[in-house]
Amino acid sequence: MKVGVYFDMRNPARWRRDPAELYGAFPELCEEAEHVGLDSVWVTEHHGFDDDYLPAPLTMLAAAAVRSRRVRLGTGIVIAPLHAAAELAEQAAVVDLLSSGRLDLGIGAGYRIPEFDLYGADITRKYTTNDARACEIRDLWASGKVTPRPLQERLPIWMGYLGPKGARRAGRLGEYLLAPDARLWEHYRAGLEEGGHDPASGRMGGGVQAWASEDPERDWPMISEHLAHQLDSYRMHGRIGYENLPPLKPVDVEVVRTRRPKGFTSQDYFVHGTPAEVADFTLDFSAGAPVDQVYFWGALPGMSHEQIVQNIRLIGEKLAPLLRTGTETS
Repeated sequence: MKVGVYFDMRNPARWRRDPAELYGAFPELCEEAEHVGLDSVWVTEHHGFDDDYLPAPLTMLAAAAVRSRRVRLGTGIVIAPLHAAAELAEQAAVVDLLSSGRLDLGIGAGYRIPEFDLYGADITRKYTTNDARACEIRDLWASGKVTPRPLQERLPIWMGYLGPKGARRAGRLGEYLLAPDARLWEHYRAGLEEGGHDPASGRMGGGVQAWASEDPERDWPMISEHLAHQLDSYRMHGRIGYENLPPLKPVDVEVVRTRRPKGFTSQDYFVHGTPAEVADFTLDFSAGAPVDQVYFWGALPGMSHEQIVQNIRLIGEKLAPLLRTGTETS
């Protein structure tokens, strides 16, 4: 199993850093990930968050492309309905060329009303539009209607769907599924068969909501503060644009820490443990499915540069080797 790290570039007021310094350090973090033997770096997209969530993932990966040599670079995800297919096809091709063929293009449907309003997109057709973007991008590359073409003969497109219906949609398209949850494999496989694709061509992978620490109890007070901001921020910004919702209570991170996946949302659980405990969870979570790569948070919102570097090193030196062996420790 290949292992990577994931960034959203949040910059909360409580731990505010100079934005130029925060963004300027990102290529260095990609170099560090490569130095400690990690396989990939992933970034994501949101708009209008009060903590400056990253709005331009492909632009960010263009910077990473010229400061790295080996790690693959992924979007997890680009909100495809907000963008024209030609725009995504062209930007992805440029990043793929800059990186000598290392791009993984993850696309997702999005869910926030203000983002669709900002871009003049139709949120009621988000799933249909997201599926269409994958087909349109493939056609644009194959037909030569946009130039230049990507370096990779078939640049991987990962569909960012976390539930059974989405997994089936990804399968019907014949694209990869950006979810490492083995419970989705039967739905993804069914979609592959329905779409006339060989199930053996299916691939799954994606983010695991977990944080490894050599001393979890010592580190939890610090981790919990940053995690609380992340979860509360997602919930708050996800509600904007909806009316008559009940008052929002802060997330109880102590409860979240004890939960294990029941539903299919990325905020349904959080695992905080030793590298061995995180590895055991990840291997069990993905067991029996064609999951060949996972990634973990490189940073939680507001962490210092030093804390982020320390985390990347721990993932590369302690967690990744356990996952690559594919054998649970307990």
